[in-house]
Amino acid sequence: MNEILYAREPSIGVDEFIEVLRQSGLGERRPLADTERMARMIANANLIVTARKAGTLVGVSRALTDFAYCCYLSDLAVDRQHQGHGIGKRLIAETRRHAGPESMCLLLSAPDSVSFYKAIGMPQPDNAFLYKRER
Repeated sequence: MNEILYAREPSIGVDEFIEVLRQSGLGERRPLADTERMARMIANANLIVTARKAGTLVGVSRALTDFAYCCYLSDLAVDRQHQGHGIGKRLIAETRRHAGPESMCLLLSAPDSVSFYKAIGMPQPDNAFLYKRER
């Protein structure tokens, strides 16, 4: 079975979440060693979309949304071995679909991922502001 299965899941395991973040490169910007904090990140997300190959998590979108007006796509991660095959683009599309057509979708890119979002045609606003986390 080589096909990628996409699904909205109510939750995912903290270990598989940490592993896909690590394998994607996004783990460098996440508190992977703080398992309790990572578990809270999963528990408090209300929209998780997964990409699985033979049951193994190869991509994930973790978002916070009200399903009516706004959606913050906090984590988009695809295992490096599976990048370049449209998985990230599909995870964004599925996230937007589940959030609903009335919701905008906001994502803050890691510096080395900006070119990916530009390449898939994701609009880039010039009116965003940000308080960075303190830790």
